[in-house]
Amino acid sequence: MHLTTDFLFIAALFTLMLVCGVFWGLYFALSRSYHLFTPGELAKIARTIVANLEVPMRNISLFCLALMGLSIAFYPDKNSWGFYGMIASLLLIIGSLVVTTAIEIPINNQVVTWTNETVPENWQQLRGRWQYYNVVRVVLALLSFALFATVITVT
Repeated sequence: MHLTTDFLFIAALFTLMLVCGVFWGLYFALSRSYHLFTPGELAKIARTIVANLEVPMRNISLFCLALMGLSIAFYPDKNSWGFYGMIASLLLIIGSLVVTTAIEIPINNQVVTWTNETVPENWQQLRGRWQYYNVVRVVLALLSFALFATVITVT
């Protein structure tokens, strides 16, 4: 490989690691304990997380997608398993981001508005749905990372 493409692949992997790390970190730190929190505590946690992550994650995710797309464009052997592995990796992280934007963010947008007086009756169902899709998101992201890392280390 060429030094420029090597650098591009490593930069793409690094940004993918950041995206996956945030997804995994949220799961590892919070998701397994959400059943312990009251609705008011969940709302406070959600407000804090959204305030801290909304803009940086949007930017890092877009940068990651761009670098992965460029990695595919500059992959030297377009007829190899590595090329198709990179495409599959990109599709997996896109799937993870679709789950985030289409399912989890709308739930977060509801949760951040909760007060002790305005908690909906179905709050536990919403929490369960968020937790389920958080696992889906993490699995897709980690598979994406593992596949991309395999491609750039084996080829």
